Amino acid sequence: MSEGRPVLIDADVMLGRHPRRDVGGGTVTELLAAMDRVGVAEAVVGSMTSWLHDPERGNRELLGLLAGQPRLSPCWVMLPDTCGENGGAAAFAASAVEAGVVAVRAFPRDHGYDLDGLDAAAVLDAVESVRLPLLVDAGQTTWPAVEALTRAHPGLRIVVSGVGYRMLRQISGVLERTGLVSVGLADLSSHRGLEWLAARFGAGRLVFGTGAPYRDPAEAVTRLLWSELGEREVAAVGAGNLRRLLTREAEAA
Repeated sequence: MSEGRPVLIDADVMLGRHPRRDVGGGTVTELLAAMDRVGVAEAVVGSMTSWLHDPERGNRELLGLLAGQPRLSPCWVMLPDTCGENGGAAAFAASAVEAGVVAVRAFPRDHGYDLDGLDAAAVLDAVESVRLPLLVDAGQTTWPAVEALTRAHPGLRIVVSGVGYRMLRQISGVLERTGLVSVGLADLSSHRGLEWLAARFGAGRLVFGTGAPYRDPAEAVTRLLWSELGEREVAAVGAGNLRRLLTREAEAA
């Protein structure tokens, strides 16, 4: 990374092959090479297996893949415990913390549950209690569901990514009424939407993420580094906000 360039920490990365998209082999070596190509220092990494096949197996395998990789931190995929897949909500959260997991990701649409429903409430309570942030793509849930989560789990930090185009009205309403919801940069496609959100809600509500490998990481890097944000705002979005979200210490009231 060149001198003077802001540090970038990617909150939105997956390892593994995608069965329907040609995104490469999904290996650690490929990921690190892609990060070096666009100047990303570190990443929070989930598993394609956890998303598209078996969350329990994928979560377990992810730890082995990331062993000895100080630039890569694991993110587990959660499930409601209605089918007994995660060994119980409290055990899932405790195991995540013990394993060094830094965040939890949800795919409610693909995994067949409502993020704000009763089935997911216990595991979200447990995730909230150990202060792990929740990552979710906009296409996996709804903005009313995200807002409902903030009422049911007032200490849960939520990052919504993959917001696409023409969603600023929905985003801004939720950000206006909540305090712990942030927006990820992956596919934040509205023209100057990044600048608009930073001006209206502050750069502290924005988190750098690329959506790699199913999105080219250069997209989000360019969106941030070529934006009209000031240096301090770019530094906050690029790394500072995510570092704050990943701390498990209680925030000051």
